Parts: sequence; C-alpha cells; structure tokens
Amino acid sequence: MAKKSKKQQSGGTPATVALTAAGVDHTVHAYDHDPSHPSYGQEAAEAMGVSPDRVFKTLVADVDGTLTVAVVPVAGSLDLKALASAVGGKRAAMADPTLAERTTGYVRGGISPLGQRKKLPTVLDDSASAHATICVSAGRRGLEVELSPADLAALTSAVLAPIGRL
Repeated sequence: MAKKSKKQQSGGTPATVALTAAGVDHTVHAYDHDPSHPSYGQEAAEAMGVSPDRVFKTLVADVDGTLTVAVVPVAGSLDLKALASAVGGKRAAMADPTLAERTTGYVRGGISPLGQRKKLPTVLDDSASAHATICVSAGRRGLEVELSPADLAALTSAVLAPIGRL
C-alpha cells in the first residue's frame, strides 16, 4: 500500500490526516456515492470491487451510558450483547444518530473510527484479523481508507472481539 503524502492529504478528512500524522501505510479509495443506495457499506464494497467481508462499517452504540464505537463487516450486523461484554458492560443499544454525529464529528454513513472529535472506546470485530488489509470509512460518504487491522486497532486503542453477526 502506498503511503499518501501530506500534499495529497490537503483537504483531507480528520481520519486521513490522523493516518498521515501517525505515519501509517494506507490507501484512500474514492467513489461516487449514490444517496439512493440502501447500504453505505455494501455500496462501498461494490464500488471498490472489494469483498464485503473486508469492508467494515463504523457504528456507535451506548454501552451502560458510554458511547462506544463498534467496527464490524458490512455484510453482517452488530451483536449488541457481545459489544457490551467486550467492554465489560451489561447493556448496549444503538446510540442516537444525532449524538453519534455530534460526538464523532462525522455524518452518518461517513463515520470513521479514525480522527474522531472525541476518542471513544472502540471494539473491532475479530474477523478483521483474517485479512491483510480492511477498508473503513475515511470520514465522508464515498471515501474509504484501506489499512491493516493491526494499525487500525493500534490507532483507535481497539479491543478485538467477536461482535459481528452474519
């Protein structure tokens, strides 16, 4: 993967700026977002020609009153009980979308686990470790970033746990 230079990052998102600042190898993939597509993640996988099990969506949940980021394959769904367990909580529910947007600094469909306005506890589905690279939102609809799961986990201080369901 090619590391993007700072010049290429001008006008980048907080996610791409954070990757560049950390010196992490990554590739940015841009595509034309179709607002009528029923699934942001599936659209990204199709547009990039990448298997949906390598494209991960970023979801924000409320675990016992603490906003928590869950990163799971777009082909599946989030197991809220498993997410709560992964962070030592008892109960999880999806966060209010407006609160998620305000807290992360990103819009729904473009929430990235990287470069968030406020660092939140993060859990990455352990299926990510089966791939050399995965793709996550780069901070806006129509923009994905490809990087190693280990780099994503390190940058977000993520816990790896089986939180996805197919």
